[in-house]
Amino acid sequence: MEFSGDKVVLVVDDTPGIRDALSKILSKEGFSVLAAADGEDAVRVLQKNEVGVVVTDLKMPRVDGAELLKIAKTISPSIEVILITGHGTVDVAVDVMKDGAFDFIQKPFNKVTVIKSIKNAFEKRSLVLENKSLHDRIKNIQGSENVVGKSLVMRKVMELAAQVAPSTATVLITGESGVGKEVIANAIHQLSPRSEKNFVKVSCAALPETLLEAELFGYEKGAFTGAISRREGRFELAHGGTLFLDEVGDINPSVQVKLLRVLQSGEFERLGGGKTFVADVRVIAATNAHLKKLVEKKQFREDLYYRLNVINIQLPALRERKDDIPLLANYFLRMYCAKNARAIEGIAKDAMDVLMKYPWPGNVRELENTIERAVVLTRESCIAPTDLPEDILNVSRNAEDVSSGLRVLNIPIGRIPLKDIEKIVMEETLKQSKGNKNIASKILGISTRTLYRKMDAEEYQDSDEAPEA
Repeated sequence: MEFSGDKVVLVVDDTPGIRDALSKILSKEGFSVLAAADGEDAVRVLQKNEVGVVVTDLKMPRVDGAELLKIAKTISPSIEVILITGHGTVDVAVDVMKDGAFDFIQKPFNKVTVIKSIKNAFEKRSLVLENKSLHDRIKNIQGSENVVGKSLVMRKVMELAAQVAPSTATVLITGESGVGKEVIANAIHQLSPRSEKNFVKVSCAALPETLLEAELFGYEKGAFTGAISRREGRFELAHGGTLFLDEVGDINPSVQVKLLRVLQSGEFERLGGGKTFVADVRVIAATNAHLKKLVEKKQFREDLYYRLNVINIQLPALRERKDDIPLLANYFLRMYCAKNARAIEGIAKDAMDVLMKYPWPGNVRELENTIERAVVLTRESCIAPTDLPEDILNVSRNAEDVSSGLRVLNIPIGRIPLKDIEKIVMEETLKQSKGNKNIASKILGISTRTLYRKMDAEEYQDSDEAPEA
């Protein structure tokens, strides 16, 4: 009979009396106990059974406790080993602790000490296994269709996501459009205890007020024109799982009130119905808007903001994590080669250089679209610069020109205010980009509207290019 489980203890001692006494004590405490007369016998037991904790004598013939420790850790690194030592072997036991032993107990020992040590060993083992499982799942998420990134900033994001995933806390993911907020939301769901249940998505910006309320809470037959039958809402569909509210900043005030109630109590009613439903749902919200400013303008409820913003995860723009560009670009290349049945070997170095220099105002989504286009249009075995959109090539060329120009600017440190230095840089960028403010703004990593706001508007009143609305 093979043993497997978190409560399996292997007792190893060449003295039958001690071995039998320990076995009886541990069996009464609810552990599944295996026994071995020496280290060599113990190795055979370990090869056939999944053991959580080994309690072994240090001094034994053939294979002693120190050697058994190394063998056990080789067979299964998650095994915890507790050594039983005599008075003359304490110094040796301390040395063995450095090799990974969990604890050592001196003879003669008492029942309470042994049981406490074994329980602590199982707790440590459980934490190690849980941590390993979590890291494996993170790697799977990063290495498959949910590719996230390996830059330092994204590793920190994923560490935070992994930390909050086991909880029920509401998470607010913020960042520019296209940075991958839904990917992080899905990662949190996959790393959570709710991963076997539904991950339900709602785009709040895409739905008008009445339809959004109906989508979230459902409706009864006849609740409004066109409601020809009863329909469950997204909260009901996400019961036991996760509801992802994208662009939550676009929710109108009347729906905000109802959303707040659900977050606080879990209760809601369908449109046109009087029955109260209760949903066990973990909510993850996302927005590219500055919700705090919307609160100040009375466009977003302050109490809802704080209820959503229990945990905030700020996603950086792609231009702030350029180390991830090659990873993402090659991932999208493989994906769209498979979808379009194209055999493309990779991305040429000069093409990758262009991708690295571009500021990606559309973030990961823009990079994905760029690679898809290149896969479809290229006639070569590798993606070349000529397979990339002209505006990306122009920005890359102008970025090089601007970089060269800025290096020769003579700006005395400490004598010119920051706002004037900023204006000089913007003027030089505009000059190098031949007055094209779209290109200049992309090089500077700001919107055209921001560029107009920062520059003196009078200088451009004769321009044929109007500021963005």
